[in-house]
Amino acid sequence: MDKVIAKGPKKQATTVAVASAQSRGSADGASIVDLALKYQGTKYVYGGTSPSGFDCSGFTKYIYASVGISLPRTSYAQFNSGTAVSKDNLQPGDLVFFSTYAAGASHVGIYIGGGNFIHAADPGVKITSLGDSYYSKRYLGARRML
Repeated sequence: MDKVIAKGPKKQATTVAVASAQSRGSADGASIVDLALKYQGTKYVYGGTSPSGFDCSGFTKYIYASVGISLPRTSYAQFNSGTAVSKDNLQPGDLVFFSTYAAGASHVGIYIGGGNFIHAADPGVKITSLGDSYYSKRYLGARRML
């Protein structure tokens, strides 16, 4: 939610903050990361799109939808959304993509800062370093959806 500095009744400041947040889907990078971290350990389910089980793009779609931002269903389509971001300019909440089991953006996670990302992979939602030997070789790019 946007920070609002307003003089006058608190109700006005709250109204302004909510209206501003809704226009952006009520999210910033920190809120995306905070929400994603709550699902750490949720089991991996191929095709899963809910807290009963997620696949990678189902997880990112669910997290963003929870704050009012609609993403396409697949990692491939998510990679073609938003704005490209260089690895050097990653911010918490950015989506990071990898070419894993298939060519193109076949895996996606949410950058959480400190060189780490959270993603749904077998056996469940977990945090991994972008420097991890498996993922660093397969890094494809990043997109900002906020």
